[in-house]
Amino acid sequence: MATDYDAPRRESDDLAEDSLEELKARRNDAQSGVVDEDEGAIAENFELPGADLSGEEMTVKVLPKQADEFTCASCFLVHHRSRLAEDKNGQLICRDCAA
Repeated sequence: MATDYDAPRRESDDLAEDSLEELKARRNDAQSGVVDEDEGAIAENFELPGADLSGEEMTVKVLPKQADEFTCASCFLVHHRSRLAEDKNGQLICRDCAA
C-alpha cells in the first residue's frame, strides 16, 4: 500500500478510534484516482501549435576519420584505437564484436 509521506500525521489515539468500515472507505477513496496512462501514447498525440517541422533540415558536422581511429571490419563503426581488440589479416575488429 502506498504511503503519503507529505500528509499530516495523526495521533495514535485517533487511529484506534477509526472503525474498520471507515478505514476501508478511506482506502478505496485514495485508490479511486489512480489511473495508469501510457506517457508515450500521450506524447504522440500532443502537437505544438504551429510546429510544422516537415521543411526542416538537420545539419550535422561530419569529421573525417582521425589518425587514432579505426573502422571495425565487422560492425563498420568508427572507434578509437583503445577499442581495438584484434587484427585479423589486416581487418581490425572492435572489442564489442570480438566478445
